[in-house]
Amino acid sequence: MKSASVSALALSTILFSASAIFAQELATKDRIGTADAAKTLVVRLTNDSPNNSDPAIAEGYQKLFVDFIKKHPDWKLQMQFMSSDIGTEQAKMLEQAKAGNAPDCAAVDSFVLSQFMVNKVLADFTPYFSKEEVDDLFPFIRSGITDKDQTIRAWWWDTDLRVLYRNKSIVADAPQTWDDLKKAAIASTKEGMEGVLFNGGRWEGTTFDWLANYWALGGKLVDDSGKPVFGEGENKEKFLKALNYFKDLVDSGAAPKRVTTIANYDDMNAAAAAATTALFIGGNWQYAQLKSTLDEEEFKNWTFSPIPGPTADQKSTGTGGWTIASFSKDKEKIEMCANLARDVYMGPANALQQQLPTRKSLFDKYEVFSTEANKTFANALVDGQARPGVPIYPEISNQIQIMMGDVLSGTKKPEEALDAAFSAAMEAYKRL
Repeated sequence: MKSASVSALALSTILFSASAIFAQELATKDRIGTADAAKTLVVRLTNDSPNNSDPAIAEGYQKLFVDFIKKHPDWKLQMQFMSSDIGTEQAKMLEQAKAGNAPDCAAVDSFVLSQFMVNKVLADFTPYFSKEEVDDLFPFIRSGITDKDQTIRAWWWDTDLRVLYRNKSIVADAPQTWDDLKKAAIASTKEGMEGVLFNGGRWEGTTFDWLANYWALGGKLVDDSGKPVFGEGENKEKFLKALNYFKDLVDSGAAPKRVTTIANYDDMNAAAAAATTALFIGGNWQYAQLKSTLDEEEFKNWTFSPIPGPTADQKSTGTGGWTIASFSKDKEKIEMCANLARDVYMGPANALQQQLPTRKSLFDKYEVFSTEANKTFANALVDGQARPGVPIYPEISNQIQIMMGDVLSGTKKPEEALDAAFSAAMEAYKRL
């Protein structure tokens, strides 16, 4: 019996080792699938991939990709990964697409998706997604991935929103209005904190996080034709009101002057971990990051609530996320890219990274989204607003970033900075 047991153990070890070796052969740093596979799909991704800096997330993605390629043994995925400079990466990929040199399948940031659509470089995904799948998408997602001809040009697989995080042991009650937040932030400085933190540096997060305040007032960046309107008439008045609100946070000491240098959500996590702030505006994904970063007892002190508006009834939040799109003209490659979007990203990747799904039914399908936190995030999407899907938006964002730096640092007065931003945006619009 002992001999049989040893033999069984040896056989089990051999099989496990063979399985591990097989898995390794299917996944290298820049390839998923066997090296001699007949067909190749060139895929360019962000860190929402086996290239994630978190070992557990990277391992999870590798398993998802290996499981996927096992269903398509004739294929291999030639992997390319973007740097953290997403704006530059997306701009470079657009130029490559216009020249016919883009990857077959790639991650496209939702806020620049319209640029790719306008340049007609995206393949048609319509045949590969059912009406049921499309109808299940949140409305702002559905409209974001379809062009004027109602052709699906990408699959928007995850979304997010911005909220106000707070340490309950220092700020017990959720601020409901701008005035509430200012008072709570100033009170926190008397407890040794540095006030409320938010993105104020030169990057997209600065624009997007602040826009919730402008949108809460009913302000619009562009009209129905895609022309900038944020610097004229009622929109200008609302814009200045929201801009002066942020300026007052810094001038009053409710926010530290260093917000002009914050250009990464990780900075807020670091401040929470160092116990130097009790308030910050960040993304829903940071809740899970705080849980993994803070001690269990410290994490219990942290919670989140909607971003305060000018009044308790006026609230908004920005919703973003990533899409998967194809630049290929080969129908097999287009379908393979759509399959990747569905089988790896539409659900499994959401659950792996706790990134909010874009389909309502997926909140019920995956247990991770049944938590009170994720249910609250899902409900908050009702107030969500996506960036306008127009070609001029990236330049509007760029000008707002410049404007915000000038105003918060005191280099320019709000109206002067707004006029400059609007003028630059209009000049860029004329060149489109």
